[in-house]
Amino acid sequence: MPNISNGRIGAALWLVLAAALVTYHLALIFSGLVPNLVSRPLHMAFILPFVFMLGNKGRWATISGTVLAAMGMAAAIWIAINHDRLGDQYGFLESNTQIAIAVTLLVVTLEAARRAIGWPLPLVAAAALLYGLFGQHIPGQFGHSGTPIASFLGTMTIAEGGIFGSLTGVSVGVVAIFVIFGAVLNAGEAGQGFMNVAGAAAGRLKGGGAKVSVISSALFGSISGSASANVASTGAITLPAMTKLGYPKRLAAAVEAVASSGGQVMPPLMGAGAFVMVELTGVPYTSIMAAAVLPAVLYFFAVWVGINAYATRFDLKGVDEADQPTGRDVVITSLFFLVPFSVLLWAMFGAGFTPQYAAALAIVAGASLLFFNADFDFRPAQIAERFQSAVMSAARQVSMIAAIILCASIIIGVLAITGLGVKITSLILEGSGGLLWPSLLLTALACLLLGMEVPTTAAYVICVSVAGPALIQLGLEPLQAHLFVFWFALLSTITPPVCGAVFIAAGMIGENWLKVALTAMALGVGLYLIPLGMIANPDIIRLAQNPVLAIIAMLRLAFGLALVSYGLISARKIFKTAVLVGAGLAVIFSGIYI
Repeated sequence: MPNISNGRIGAALWLVLAAALVTYHLALIFSGLVPNLVSRPLHMAFILPFVFMLGNKGRWATISGTVLAAMGMAAAIWIAINHDRLGDQYGFLESNTQIAIAVTLLVVTLEAARRAIGWPLPLVAAAALLYGLFGQHIPGQFGHSGTPIASFLGTMTIAEGGIFGSLTGVSVGVVAIFVIFGAVLNAGEAGQGFMNVAGAAAGRLKGGGAKVSVISSALFGSISGSASANVASTGAITLPAMTKLGYPKRLAAAVEAVASSGGQVMPPLMGAGAFVMVELTGVPYTSIMAAAVLPAVLYFFAVWVGINAYATRFDLKGVDEADQPTGRDVVITSLFFLVPFSVLLWAMFGAGFTPQYAAALAIVAGASLLFFNADFDFRPAQIAERFQSAVMSAARQVSMIAAIILCASIIIGVLAITGLGVKITSLILEGSGGLLWPSLLLTALACLLLGMEVPTTAAYVICVSVAGPALIQLGLEPLQAHLFVFWFALLSTITPPVCGAVFIAAGMIGENWLKVALTAMALGVGLYLIPLGMIANPDIIRLAQNPVLAIIAMLRLAFGLALVSYGLISARKIFKTAVLVGAGLAVIFSGIYI
């Protein structure tokens, strides 16, 4: 069987499928209410071809992918067609045919996640399924009372308690729209606009090449939400530029890895985490953005301070004047992201539309700008290429995130059905002696370990499902607990042994990854301290409720982070390092107002 991703006909077919996927998700926003057991299974049906069939290498991968995609699509479409009748079954399977459909959906979901991101997440989900099916045979408190197989499988597949649960609803209704928005911006001049603005703002400064990377990664990360995508895109420009200026390779790669990782904590996208947080906490999206923005700014501030510290050690130069963007280029290219962002912000905060409706309007604005370029030339071939790039990139990213969320939904469904989440919460409370800070450290360790195996969003969902209730029971606000878990789920992007962003940056520049990782950990120290600082200084996430106290908390944390960063990077003697780091930690955690 030939791989249909090859050849003109294959490319045209994929383009049609990608356009259909994008159109479907936009149509859901503008068409009003659609039953969940229609919109969510169809979402799954649309993404399966891109997960199973696009870019396969080898005959077996192509054949198996085609068969699995067809089976999964048929099962998902059957759910959508029969949603009325299934709603009356209350999650109980009534025939062997329905059991076969349920098993097909679960197997396809596990394999889709494996093909999208590798083994770890589907193995955890498979273990959860086995626990749900056979956990009644486990003695002691970690067993459960058992659920009839028809009820268990039905709840996981034909009701809204498993793969078509609320998390998948977030993927359908919000994540997909913002991913499409990011893909549309990246297909045009917005990416170059980010680079030009960063170059104009920081290029002349000492260590300017690294600071351009920080600013551009913050801007790009705000719409990409993926550390790996951020490194690959902005790094293609910033890494050669830093090397040309004489930056040590390990430092250049570390700067890019750390700056790119920050994109996952920078609103509005936050690597899809913000939208999942909306569903899990019930807190409005705009409130989550307000709570997340100051910690994100602090993160990039800490990186900036670290670059200044390295600049004193290595005499880091700014960008040559000849390589800096002209004023005209900055103004014109910046409009390609300012206009869509302005539409997004106006629609959310001015007109009061929902985030997904506002993003849909911003997509329309961004798509209209694909007809233009910085030279104001009309190039039909370029316009066609941009639209193709936008829809194909959107389809790939929506499909990958959907595969992750569908698989994570299996774990969440099993936790809910069996009550395992409550038992793990009790275990955390017992292990920490009912004390908050030991519970936080246990949770942070769990997030770090799990984040090394699964993507940030999935690690966050799993960790917060089992540890979140314990942290809330110990006195944290729900949003405070969720942000804490989300930040620590991100640690694995720069922390060995996995550190995905470091691997990519080190590979692009040709440096030993461990050297890059050690430099990145010092430069990205804010990633380790800011979530703890959010607990010690809860006012920092209350920007919307009390902006004055939030700013004071931010300044205190900024001062503490600056001391720690300079102590780790600039101080050459152990005593001086200990004094600066100790003073910084005291400021962060003692509540002293500076």
